[in-house]
Amino acid sequence: MNELQKLMQEVKEFTEERDWDQFHTPANLAKSISIEAAELLECWQWNDDADPASVEEELADVLNYCLLLAEKLHLDPIEIVRKKLAVNAKKYPVEKSRGRSTKYDQL
Repeated sequence: MNELQKLMQEVKEFTEERDWDQFHTPANLAKSISIEAAELLECWQWNDDADPASVEEELADVLNYCLLLAEKLHLDPIEIVRKKLAVNAKKYPVEKSRGRSTKYDQL
């Protein structure tokens, strides 16, 4: 078992001990990801000097819900990220996208 699998197991056990799985539908988890991502963004709401401790806490919340959703949907986070990287590599070839923030359909 790799470190990510161990972490996912810890998160799963944490929620099971509290009987929270009943609330963790895919839709609820997706909503929670969005809510926590907004809280992460709020760290930079008025300036670019975010409190590192607040950023760490909110990022952990986002990641926690992402891991719960992956587990709920029986998806391997490593596998799906690598799959998406392959898709993005085709959409954003280095020779066209290096140093640019242009969307793929505008390259």
